[in-house]
Amino acid sequence: MLGSDQVLTLLAEVVRETFPDRDFPESVDISTLLFADLGLSSIELVVLGEKLEARWGRRLPFATFLKGLRDRGATDIALGELVVFLQNNPPQLV
Repeated sequence: MLGSDQVLTLLAEVVRETFPDRDFPESVDISTLLFADLGLSSIELVVLGEKLEARWGRRLPFATFLKGLRDRGATDIALGELVVFLQNNPPQLV
């Protein structure tokens, strides 16, 4: 199983590769928010999900993940939440 620091690093790489023209903060941590801090839109989250699936080498249950966030009333996604989700759905390829 990949450690949270490893997953966070991979996640940051995928975000930067997916949106190369965006000016993201130099460093991010588990409290960094996808919408408020990184400025992603909901459609960009879908694109990011597709890129993560390609990097992970498998389909990921994003619908279930997002439903859980919606059910608890979340309006943004902390990178830490996405890290835990990815750790619970380990990659076939990295």
